[in-house]
Amino acid sequence: MKIIDSPYYNRYQLMQVLKFGGSSVADATAMSRVLDIVIAAANKDKVVLVSSAISGATDALIKASEEKNPEKELSPLLDRHFQIVDRLFTGEENRNTKKALSEIYDDLISANRDDYQTYGELFSTIILARKLSYEGIRALWLNSIDLVKVENGIIDKDVTYSKIRNAVASHPNIKVFVAPGFIASDANGHVCTLGRGGSDFSAALYAAALDAQTFQIWTDVPGIMTTNPKDIKAARTIPELSYEAAFTLASNGAKVLYAPTVEPAKEKGITIHILDSQNPSEKGTIIKAYPPKKNGQWCGIGKLTQGPCTTLTLVADGTIRSQSIDELSARLKKRDIRVLFVEAQDSFVKFTIPSDQGLDALSTLHYFCFETQEYKNIYLAGEGAVGKALLKIISESDAKIEIQAISKHECEDEAFFNKLLSEAKPNSIFVDCTDSETIWKWYVPVLESGANIVSSNRRALSVPYQDYASMKRSARLAQRFLRYETTVGTALPILDSIATSTEGSDEIISIEAIVSCTLNYILTSDLPFSQALANAQKIGLTEKDPSQDLLGRDATRKLLILAREAGVKLEEEDIDIEPVEEKAIHSKHQRFVASLEKDPDSPLGYKASIRLKELDASHPALRLKGTENMIIICSTYQPSPLIIQGPGEGAMMAASRVLTDILR
Repeated sequence: MKIIDSPYYNRYQLMQVLKFGGSSVADATAMSRVLDIVIAAANKDKVVLVSSAISGATDALIKASEEKNPEKELSPLLDRHFQIVDRLFTGEENRNTKKALSEIYDDLISANRDDYQTYGELFSTIILARKLSYEGIRALWLNSIDLVKVENGIIDKDVTYSKIRNAVASHPNIKVFVAPGFIASDANGHVCTLGRGGSDFSAALYAAALDAQTFQIWTDVPGIMTTNPKDIKAARTIPELSYEAAFTLASNGAKVLYAPTVEPAKEKGITIHILDSQNPSEKGTIIKAYPPKKNGQWCGIGKLTQGPCTTLTLVADGTIRSQSIDELSARLKKRDIRVLFVEAQDSFVKFTIPSDQGLDALSTLHYFCFETQEYKNIYLAGEGAVGKALLKIISESDAKIEIQAISKHECEDEAFFNKLLSEAKPNSIFVDCTDSETIWKWYVPVLESGANIVSSNRRALSVPYQDYASMKRSARLAQRFLRYETTVGTALPILDSIATSTEGSDEIISIEAIVSCTLNYILTSDLPFSQALANAQKIGLTEKDPSQDLLGRDATRKLLILAREAGVKLEEEDIDIEPVEEKAIHSKHQRFVASLEKDPDSPLGYKASIRLKELDASHPALRLKGTENMIIICSTYQPSPLIIQGPGEGAMMAASRVLTDILR
C-alpha cells in the first residue's frame, strides 16, 4: 500500500510529528515546556504529539505487577499525575481530568498484571490532550492500541499506516493529535508493547504513515552525544549522522534513540531531529541519508556492559581504514588495556575488554577520536616564501597546530598525499602554498578523504569552471572547508566581502579589481618602464617570465576567482584581455584594471575585461602606491561602492591570512 495513493496524503503532507520522552513530561513544569513547543509548532501546521509515560512510571508499573499488593506502587503513581493536574488545571477541568485519570486507574487495577506497563502512556497523553484543549487548541487523543498493529511480533506496516492515515484524515479540523507511544495491539486486539524505548518507534510509525515533513524526538540531552556524558564529561553533541551510523550507535548503547526508530524514517527518507526539551534553542542532532564516505570519520562510541565484559563500539560515517583500527589498538595497548576480542566491519569496530577497564578504555578512545581534534593537523605543500613564513608564524604562535607532513615537491610527492589521504580526519588540513598548475588534481581526493583545504595557490582555483565546481561540490558533500582568501588580495578580506555582498537577494552589479602588483608598481613608479620592470623582477614581484605579467596572466586568474565567487561561471576565453605595451603607458592616471560588469546581452549575464585604463582624477584607484591592491564592488542594495584597499604583496602577510583561514 502506497501512502501517495491515499487522499489524506495530498491534503496533509506538511504534518509534523513531535515525540517527547519521559523526562520531558516528568512533571507540570516539564509538561508546560512541551506544550509551549507543541503550540509553537501547531502555529505552522498540523502536529501529532507522541508521548512516553512520565519518568519512572513504567518502572513503577512493572514493579507493581510483581507485588502482592500492587496498589502500594500504583496509588503513589496516580498521586503524581494528580499533582501535575493540580498545577495545570483549575476548576471544573481539574475535576474532569482527574475523573478521566481515575477511570484509567480503575481499569488498570482490574487488568491482567502483564498489561500493567501499558498504562503509563495513557495517563500522560490524556493530561496533554486535555491541557491543549483547555488552552483553546483543537486537540484529539488517538488510541495507539487501535492504530498500531503487530503480527507475529512484527509491525504490520500496511495496516498500521492505513489506520493512522484514516484516523487523522477523518478529523480535518483537528490541529494537534495526541497519541501514546510504546503501546500497540495484535490481530486479536490483545495489548502489547514495542519494547523499552518503543515510544520513539511509535513516533516513527506515525511519521512514516503521514509522510511527515518534520519528525522531532525531544529528550533531556542536547542530541546524540559522542558517548554517554555520564561516563565522559567531554562528550559532545554529534551535529549530523547518517541513518546507518545512528542505527549502529543506538544498537550498541546510545540510549537517546531506540534503534528500530530509524527504519521507518529511512524507508520514507524522513529526517529525524533529536532535540533537548529543556534547551529548545540547541541545534541537536540531525539524522538523514548520507552517502557513505570512502574514508569514514568517527561519529561516536557506544558502550554495553554484560557481566565481566564491556564492549565499546566505535561508529564511523563511512568505510573505516585499517590504519585507524591499528591506531586505536595501539592507544589501548599503550594504556595497558587488555583487548579480549576485536570485531571490525566496514563502518564500525568493536573492542571487547574486561569490565573493570571499561571506563579507562572509553576515556582513551574518546580522547583520541574526539578530544584531540581541537588541534589542527597540517599537511603543508610548498616551502617557498609563503610556506616558510607560515611555518615561522605557527612556531611563534600559541595556536593548537601540529605539522604532520611537509612536501617540497608539490604535486609530484605521491608519498606526501598518500600519507595525507590515509590519515585524514575532520581536523586535518591540507595547506597548498605552492604555485603548481597541476596540484589541484589532488583537491577532490583530499576533500573526499575527510580533510580540509586552505590554499594560497591561485593557479589551483582558476582552472576550468567544471573542475572548480567539482572542488566546491566535493567540499560541500564531504562537509569540509575549501578556503582560498589569499589567492586574490593576499591579506585583504576580498572573497569574504563578495560572499557577504551576494548573501540573500543582493546581486553584484560590477567589480573593478586593481590586483596586479607588478603593474601597480610600474604604473606608480617615477622610473622609466624598463627600469621599473627590472626592479619589480629583482624584488620578486613578477612571474619567472615577466612577460606573463604584461599579458595579464596573474590578473586573469584573480578575475576568474572573483567572478566565480560572485556566482558567475566565467572561463578564461570569456575575458577580453589587452596586454600591456610600453608605448601605451603615458599617464599617471592609468591603472591595469580587471573588471566584471553586469550585461544582460552576454550569455553569462556579465562581461569581463582586463586592460590598461585611463581613470578620472576622482577615481579611488589613483590613491594606490607601489604594490597596493584595490577592489571596488557595486551591488544592488549597497548605496555606495564597497572599496577594499591594502597591501597586495608580502609573504608574511599572505602567511598570516593563510593561518586565519586555518583557524577560523
